[in-house]
Amino acid sequence: MDDKISQTLNLAPIDYKEIDAHNAVVTTEKSDADNDYDYARTNFYNVIEKGTDALEQMLDVARASEHPRAYEVVSTLMKTLVDANKDLVAMSEKKNEQKEPEEDKTVTNNNLFVGSTAELQQLLKDMRKDDE
Repeated sequence: MDDKISQTLNLAPIDYKEIDAHNAVVTTEKSDADNDYDYARTNFYNVIEKGTDALEQMLDVARASEHPRAYEVVSTLMKTLVDANKDLVAMSEKKNEQKEPEEDKTVTNNNLFVGSTAELQQLLKDMRKDDE
């Protein structure tokens, strides 16, 4: 198409690798799972940041009012933020675990031994001794 539409409308063509949804990089090369991971990770960051801001404000309210319910809300919010942080770390660890087996995977389909039958039998005997 040679960007005829962009030229006709006097617009710059869109580079889809630069578009991001809620600060998550979206590229055509990534799988849906990678895009979902980036989106979820960005959401975790946003929730944690806003929760931290809310916690600071709620601490001010609790100090000013000295009301037990306000301190209970602060406590609940703190636990929620800790859980969100744990979930973020767990999500990252799970993604890393999924990548590791793919990188470490070594498959041997065929083996070729060049030598005599006697040499092969001696090799197998030596391997058995090593296993014991």
